[in-house]
Amino acid sequence: MSETKTAAIIGGGVIGGGWAARFLLNGWDVIVSDPDPEVERKVGEVLANARRSLPALSDVSVPKEGRLSYAASLAEAVADADWIQESAPERLDIKHVIFAEIQKHCRHDALIGSSTSGFKPSELQQGAARPEQIFVAHPFNPVYLLPVIELVGVEATLLRAHDVLDGIGMKPLIVRKEIDAHIADRFLEAVWREALWLVKDGIATTQEIDDVIRYGFGMRWAQMGLFETYRIAGGEAGMRHFIAQFGPCLSWPWTKLMDVPELTDELTDMIADQSDAQSGMHSIRELERIRDDNLVAMMRALKGRNWGAGQLLNAQDARIKPPLPTDIDQPLETLKRVIPIDWMDYNGHMNESRYGQVFSDAGDVVMGMVGADQEYISGGLSYFTVSNEIGYLSETHLGDVIHVRTQVLEARGKKLRLYHEMIRTADDELLATCNQLLLHVSLETRRTCEPEGEVLARITALGEAQSKLPKPSSMRDKG
Repeated sequence: MSETKTAAIIGGGVIGGGWAARFLLNGWDVIVSDPDPEVERKVGEVLANARRSLPALSDVSVPKEGRLSYAASLAEAVADADWIQESAPERLDIKHVIFAEIQKHCRHDALIGSSTSGFKPSELQQGAARPEQIFVAHPFNPVYLLPVIELVGVEATLLRAHDVLDGIGMKPLIVRKEIDAHIADRFLEAVWREALWLVKDGIATTQEIDDVIRYGFGMRWAQMGLFETYRIAGGEAGMRHFIAQFGPCLSWPWTKLMDVPELTDELTDMIADQSDAQSGMHSIRELERIRDDNLVAMMRALKGRNWGAGQLLNAQDARIKPPLPTDIDQPLETLKRVIPIDWMDYNGHMNESRYGQVFSDAGDVVMGMVGADQEYISGGLSYFTVSNEIGYLSETHLGDVIHVRTQVLEARGKKLRLYHEMIRTADDELLATCNQLLLHVSLETRRTCEPEGEVLARITALGEAQSKLPKPSSMRDKG
């Protein structure tokens, strides 16, 4: 079993707290140094958020959490540390004092990273006892979730840092040349400046600018970045065609940022060649499908949070949602939908857990029919599923249009038993069945209770009407 590593976090603000959480939740011991009397509370609050979110990214058991402590002095914090992360205020004079104190007391083989968003390593290293030991390790907030780290400094040191960060689930990016503000913040600064001009000139509000990003190109960037996105925009002719088509607009007076590099043949070739190396293994059609699948998965995840583009999709679903079934003397058509990409598994068909989702949604329609809707649930009463007996009869694939036919087998007192058949609409093939038992419960006591009022009357009428129907053929086939 490997020896536990120790990270010293110098500065316990938002970024320092994020670093502490990232190391701690990946099994490192962490010792924090910060003179702020509120540091334990502040780091504790960041850590509480991290404990809630970071482990949720994993589908396997996560490392045992390391030990968190607070040092009485900077010297105590760094004495035995393998990694030291400085996250002090962005003042070079303060950082120089801190680095001098760190190097006086730390091991010579310790890695000393700085969270600086703007200073170059050569500036940080001025007057240092061992300049090569100090490097830029610039993260993004929240550090415990966003993986990319910009590394700038001496190559040998950065290679060691790269391996450490890779080991705690991050995406270290070694920057080839030191430059003010590194890579990401230079890019973001350009966008930020343009946004300030748009607000100042009365062109757009802050919300309108944010909406353009989160409902549009922000989602494209999140899964493909800038150049791969523009490669697709160039069509089958690729990046060279995109530059030829859209390059001239760089000279148009659209932006306040007018210092634009000349698109020489040399620069065009450089960009196109790098784009080919990055994405040339995929055709444009393949890239489009990858993009579309990623966007669908991301937007569907946002639906579950009812946020951003997901909120928009939920509102549209509410608008186009079909009415509840009204003919209770016939089998009920409770659901019709398309099977999405995020329901697929490694075998190339729908994961078995998603059948439960389909039948749960079908059951919700029956609940809606009898009045056990959101208003009823808000009043403290609902139905809980206590049993699903699912039969998997045939494969379900991406893009299949399916519908669910439901019969009520029992609707008496607390019990509601439903039988669902999931059918591929194109060929009427029966894909799966589900015998579902729901019990009526009080959300206050979390125990079963009798339905009340209109819900009791409706469910009784539904049960009586459905009891006159013959058993579904798939039930009869089972004997």
